[in-house]
Amino acid sequence: MQRLEKAEPVQYVLGVADFCDRQFFVAPGVLIPRPETAELCRFIEKDGGGDILDIGTGSGCIAITVALDVDNSQVTAWDISEDALGIARHNAQTLGAKVKFEKRDALALEVETGRWDVIVSNPPYICRKEADEMDENVLKYEPVTALFVPDDDPLLFYRHIMDYAVSALKQGGRLYYEINPIYADSIVDSLLALDFVDVAKFDDQYGKTRFIKATKP
Repeated sequence: MQRLEKAEPVQYVLGVADFCDRQFFVAPGVLIPRPETAELCRFIEKDGGGDILDIGTGSGCIAITVALDVDNSQVTAWDISEDALGIARHNAQTLGAKVKFEKRDALALEVETGRWDVIVSNPPYICRKEADEMDENVLKYEPVTALFVPDDDPLLFYRHIMDYAVSALKQGGRLYYEINPIYADSIVDSLLALDFVDVAKFDDQYGKTRFIKATKP
């Protein structure tokens, strides 16, 4: 109760968060999985798997859920944080998911050709200027590096990931993003400029534009 009174998220106090009908271990080194992100996993499950890459895996919630729920999937997950990778590996082992975890920087990805059927990412997307509108329990306890991008470059991670995906996706491969709704149109325009096709926006359960899907021709 003392920790809760200091605005610490209940998930950190309990050490677990519910996500897609499973319990994931969480600690301050990773973001707490959100119900919106579960919807992103369901998009992938509906469309089918293959060789799947999760960039910025955090607790591993997306990668592990996809590995367990999407048939014929081979899942790799990247993160720059050793703390996050340790938690993600623990969750994969506990939940019986086969995921290959690697330490990689989303802002320094090497060019690859035709490696993935699916790339998915829920990257940092909140500008610093939006912090005043955020809850205290998020600002005080969740990892800053997983939340914020510079005010003058809100598409920083999206741009790097789509530049990588242009070549790294197989023909017909799909890119999925969780997004900040206020930048939805800018992300769509950037994807179209890179010749992605079937670029579509989707709302979350709260009616906010939260996801984008694009396909490599």
